[in-house]
Amino acid sequence: MSDRYFVDTNILIYAHDASNGAKHERAKALVEALWRDRAGVVSTQVLQELAANLRRKAGNPLDAKAVREIVADYLTWHVVVNSGASIMDALDLEARHHISFWDALVVHAAQASGAEVLYSEDLADGQLYGPVRVVNPLRHG
Repeated sequence: MSDRYFVDTNILIYAHDASNGAKHERAKALVEALWRDRAGVVSTQVLQELAANLRRKAGNPLDAKAVREIVADYLTWHVVVNSGASIMDALDLEARHHISFWDALVVHAAQASGAEVLYSEDLADGQLYGPVRVVNPLRHG
């Protein structure tokens, strides 16, 4: 069993945006546990989306300095760097599983990291993508 857990962008946004109430509390607790266990995994795509969304779409948008500090912290996690091959593999996953290209790129990064769990609110809870199982931590207590 892997000791790595891939975290999708939406979970990280909830963890940093207190305007999301109960979702914020659950996501924050999950991210804090992953920090403690040194088990969190993200990708360059997730960090890019996080940076953009915390500045534009968060209930309480953050300034560039705060976002830079948050992203710098996540760079201490295991980070999957998307490559040309990642894009090609994501295109295959998109066709095979009938999911969006961006979700397929997240799934590919989770697979490439060796994580067996992908925490996401966007993908179907319980769905298997090869060895990776999607878990929506906002639905589970």
